Amino acid sequence: MLNERWNELADVKDELSGRDWFMGTSGNLAIKVSDNPLQFLVTASGKDKRKRTDEDFLLVDEFGRPVGETHLKPSAETLLHVEIYRRTNAGCSLHVHTIDNNVISEVYGDRGEVSFQGQELIKAFDKWEEDAVLRVPIVSNYAHIPTLAKAFSEHVSGDSGAVLIRNHGITVWGRTAFEAKKILEASEFLFKYQLRLLEHKPYQLFKVV
Repeated sequence: MLNERWNELADVKDELSGRDWFMGTSGNLAIKVSDNPLQFLVTASGKDKRKRTDEDFLLVDEFGRPVGETHLKPSAETLLHVEIYRRTNAGCSLHVHTIDNNVISEVYGDRGEVSFQGQELIKAFDKWEEDAVLRVPIVSNYAHIPTLAKAFSEHVSGDSGAVLIRNHGITVWGRTAFEAKKILEASEFLFKYQLRLLEHKPYQLFKVV
């Protein structure tokens, strides 16, 4: 199981690195290995995610602490993944920093969310009704990670979802690695679309859904 999950997460990392979503070693990925006890693989801090090595991930427990002796350090935002696995049945969670998700989080940060309606790609979030609205929460970028994790956790409920951290990045989760990646891709599409729309229709910023 461990090797299977390792390779599954490594494949996701390879694909996202091909999109150039890990600038400056930023971002972190996690995948659940077991429920009882809760253990998951998470990216090791400070690694070049464009490369595939035997030290890309390490196994951590329900508190985000390494399982067993290792010189590797868990990613700084490991506690965000802890909150997801404690509160939901998600199996994979992804955190990336892109220009689009940083800009969209700043443009809409004072609102505390960015919303989308009438966009085809909100179906990635299981929003199928014609008048469905997707709301992506935006939380403050607290430097103190436990404080950030607490603010983040207030928006973690369903087994799939997404939360923006203002001027920091996005964290998404899903029941499987495929679902988490789908939600991430859909989110980045929607952010890019909205920013492009604002270039042509600035009034859209003030439209409340």
